[in-house]
Amino acid sequence: MPFIDSKITLPVSGQQKEVLKAELGKAVALLGKPESFLMVGFEDNYDLYMGGKKLEKGAYVAVSLFGNASASAYENMTAKICELYERELGIPGNAVYVTYHGVNDWGWNGRNF
Repeated sequence: MPFIDSKITLPVSGQQKEVLKAELGKAVALLGKPESFLMVGFEDNYDLYMGGKKLEKGAYVAVSLFGNASASAYENMTAKICELYERELGIPGNAVYVTYHGVNDWGWNGRNF
């Protein structure tokens, strides 16, 4: 039950969202999770500040998942996310923050896992 939520400083086209969604769908396997349960959200034109300065190009990506993954899996996922956002949106890795949130209680379809 992963959810990847991205807040991005740039406008993101529908086509770019489709590419990001598809690539994140593949990458979620790094965390041992299936794409079939992946939910993805994008909020573009979002104001982000780092070190007191507004970022022209930046992203905050929050990855929530049922349970947890290993530190190496998180490391691999961070590398993939940074590479993807740089390739598709031109956002350098040093302007991408990625956080991970393990969730013990996750509900879906009228019940909890």
